[in-house]
Amino acid sequence: MASEPVTGGTEPGASASDAVEQMKQDILRVLRRRIGKDRRAAKQHDWYASSILTLRDHIIDAWIESTRRTYETGGKRVYYLSMEFLIGRLLRDALSNLGVTGDMEKALADFGLNIAELEELEPDAALGNGGLGRLAACFMESLATLDIPAYGYGIRYVNGMFRQRIDDGWQVELPETWLAHGNPWEFERLESTYRIGFGGEVVAQGDGVMWEPAEHVDATAVDTPVVGWRGKRVNTLRLWTANPIDPLKLDAFNAGDHFGALAEKVRAESLVRVLYPADSSPAGQELRLRQEYFFTAASIQDIVRRHVQYEGDIRTLPDKAAIQLNDTHPSVAVAELMRVLVDEQGLEFNEAWEVTKKTVSYTNHTLLPEALETWPLPLFERLLPRHMQIIYAINSRVLREARKAGLTDAQIAAISLIDESGERRVRMANLAFVGAHSINGVAALHTDLMKVTVFADLHALYPDRINNKTNGVTPRRWLQQCNPGLTSVIRDAIGPAFLDDAARLSDLNALADDPELGERIGQVKRANKGALADYIKRTMGIRLDPDALFDVQIKRIHEYKRQLLNLIETVALYDQIRSHPERDWVPRVKIFGGKAAPSYHNAKLIIKLANDIARRVNSDPSVGGLLKVVYVPNYNVSLAERIIPAADLSEQISTAGMEASGTGNMKFALNGALTIGTLDGANVEIKEHVGDDNIVIFGLTADEVAAKRANGYNPRAVIEESRELGQALSAIASGVFSPDDPHRYEGLVNGIYEHDWFMCAADFDSYTAAQRDVDARWEDKAGWRASAIRNIANVGWFSSDRTISEYAKDIWKVL
Repeated sequence: MASEPVTGGTEPGASASDAVEQMKQDILRVLRRRIGKDRRAAKQHDWYASSILTLRDHIIDAWIESTRRTYETGGKRVYYLSMEFLIGRLLRDALSNLGVTGDMEKALADFGLNIAELEELEPDAALGNGGLGRLAACFMESLATLDIPAYGYGIRYVNGMFRQRIDDGWQVELPETWLAHGNPWEFERLESTYRIGFGGEVVAQGDGVMWEPAEHVDATAVDTPVVGWRGKRVNTLRLWTANPIDPLKLDAFNAGDHFGALAEKVRAESLVRVLYPADSSPAGQELRLRQEYFFTAASIQDIVRRHVQYEGDIRTLPDKAAIQLNDTHPSVAVAELMRVLVDEQGLEFNEAWEVTKKTVSYTNHTLLPEALETWPLPLFERLLPRHMQIIYAINSRVLREARKAGLTDAQIAAISLIDESGERRVRMANLAFVGAHSINGVAALHTDLMKVTVFADLHALYPDRINNKTNGVTPRRWLQQCNPGLTSVIRDAIGPAFLDDAARLSDLNALADDPELGERIGQVKRANKGALADYIKRTMGIRLDPDALFDVQIKRIHEYKRQLLNLIETVALYDQIRSHPERDWVPRVKIFGGKAAPSYHNAKLIIKLANDIARRVNSDPSVGGLLKVVYVPNYNVSLAERIIPAADLSEQISTAGMEASGTGNMKFALNGALTIGTLDGANVEIKEHVGDDNIVIFGLTADEVAAKRANGYNPRAVIEESRELGQALSAIASGVFSPDDPHRYEGLVNGIYEHDWFMCAADFDSYTAAQRDVDARWEDKAGWRASAIRNIANVGWFSSDRTISEYAKDIWKVL
């Protein structure tokens, strides 16, 4: 899957052969001096490490120069705080962005090595889970591409989310071991170590107060370079690892308490072990809060230290630093920055509050109330007593503003940073909102809904803070690198300008009906599908027909994303194919992938259902290869890079009003897949860009969903009126697909009959009709290819470069 070079990797005046020869010498030198082998003794993993370290040496000079240039020009930096950075593999990314893919490929070939095979040795960095983390990775690459100085701040997870294995159809969570053999991309920065406190008490000190934590842990920075397109800038992804102050209590060890002697080491390591530990228990909740404060506090200390060291006056922080909170996880940054400004930098509270608001901005990624983090007040106050005081002080100011503005008691209660309606809880989204000068949604519909749902009352108090920044994806990884064949065809058709400006893909519109271009793009798609089919046959033993329609839904497993709706329709289609073999059915492969949170019962049950359906359908000769179902295990960035270029149809079928944006929808369209979806998230804007004739929309709108819920929706009546739906649900509930446990899916189906909160029944008939429309479109090969080309041509606007430029101009003021 090696990509073709898009820029030359040679120095001015040097020949390509000179550059390749130099690359070979560099690789051999690294192999000898840093791996400790010569070429005769080297194994595949030695060549892999040597290739990365050679490339890293090329990057370091640009990295140092980028940092020096920022200091010399006094540039303002962007600091992007995120619990996730789903960066995937970095070798191909860095080679392509530096323009040396061809040189490395030829150099390795001269050693008898295949660069694609070496790329496969690189593990996916287990630093994220889904769209939130992948967006952060795209944003970091675009920040470097646009020459904007930036740091990404997060946690260096040892095991990350989890590695998913499917056993008898069930998800099994295993530790991800991506760091088992080290990480050649990273640099530990011992000088950037900060002491992080928890618990303790707040004591008077002179005219002020000081927090005296009961326990401490050290946060040490580990840096990874982030290379922008054409090597214009190299920024820093700074991840924090935790170290105990006293790793071994020797007296306890010598007294025979060998496990207790290591308690501090275990406590520190637990902070960086797992992404999103289950929070269904009090201990899980505490660990999550500790994680969030740990990385946020280290990041804030690093930002303030850098500013004071080089600028002196902390009051100028907003002029030199823009802190962006990626969702609610780092919201405690508002209280932490206030603590540092007041307690350590000596600012008066009101002045510190103005500095904080001018520096901080907040991105909201969800309209689901349960995803807007809140913490039990006793837990928060026990772990972060000084921050609780600060939050109370902020709250008093905000509520006085609300009272003065004439808001009602109900609105004031909703605005409060403390939820008093039941168990008292600290509302982290409200803290982020009041402590930021900008709050942005990530799609036009999402932003509009923010104003009337989760943040309606805060919007009434601060009507100028909410703005929209529709998400984007980096076209370097999600077109040029993952789909080099398509990139080459596009370059031949319209020239290379789109490589630097994705908006220039629009030049393809004039050629959308060109049969020769359609044929070439069709050949690339067929090759990508063949490669994916080979991979699935090799890894799963399932044989797929590359000429079938590849219908793909790959994303986090959640009820609102409605994998269940897709599966119900799959059962209905299976039944129809068997009942009406005389019809000309379109051969279709349904491909699913994604992880369910370990404690999310229904999501894990949906994975099992997908695999149960696959087992039954794939072994049934009566469907004659017209339908196959595949659940690809352990979905990650590298799998997405295989699957997305091979997809014909992109399933973006969330319940309208519940998906903030989606970025998978953009990647699929960029690679020439047609979207079947609801008017939700960024689908609304994709439809506007690609045109109504080049997307398949179905189902209720967000307003219609809200109206149904408000007016008393009766899903049972809907099911009784839809013969296909009733039959499919009956088959699932009665154990047709689970003969070993006929009652396995009764609860899942009963949930649809009784409340159907996610509107699977309400949208089923519309979805089924849309799928048959897809069949009709597929039969018209020329029309399908023209629509695919128009998708590619018109989604250049959804580049993360465009998104970041909007952040930079409107929020951060760095362009």
